Amino acid sequence: MSAVSGIVLAGGLGRRMGGVDKGLQLLRGKPMVAHVLERLAPQVDEVIINANQNRAAYEVFGRRIVADDVGGFAGPLAGLHAGLQAASHELVVTVPCDSPFLPGDLVQRLKKNLGKNQLSVAKTGDQPHPVFALVRKDLLGNLEAFLRGGGRKIDAWYGSLEFVEVSFDDEADAFRNINTLEELARE
Repeated sequence: MSAVSGIVLAGGLGRRMGGVDKGLQLLRGKPMVAHVLERLAPQVDEVIINANQNRAAYEVFGRRIVADDVGGFAGPLAGLHAGLQAASHELVVTVPCDSPFLPGDLVQRLKKNLGKNQLSVAKTGDQPHPVFALVRKDLLGNLEAFLRGGGRKIDAWYGSLEFVEVSFDDEADAFRNINTLEELARE
């Protein structure tokens, strides 16, 4: 099987969390991104962090940091774009910095189900989780064209491609994300 680059999406503004960098918020004594890295790193051959602010704080994790090329905090597709440009491998998996419980078998299952598709997306019940996706690096040109055309919605982009949704109903809780300080306090 092909090697996989992992991209941690930490490039947002954290609006729902009061404008703080979500990945750097403490959960059980350490930054949320540290929990994500602990779960993702064993599953991939390299890890890249997409961050548009607080670069020095992310550098302490010893991973390559890339910022969006697309201006204006354009969302997860801009992070994927930066990650695809930086990735060393032909397969790239994305995970958000605010989902510290991601499955330990995420990459294995997405890869197993990819087949000839261009990407595979995690899904629980009827809910796809497009920021948990395994993408072929050769989609970079397609994504660039989508972004140049003003596209920002991740499901609109991948909906135009050959994709497969992979059921994680047995691990639905693993896709919980922490969007607010109240949610963080409850963990």
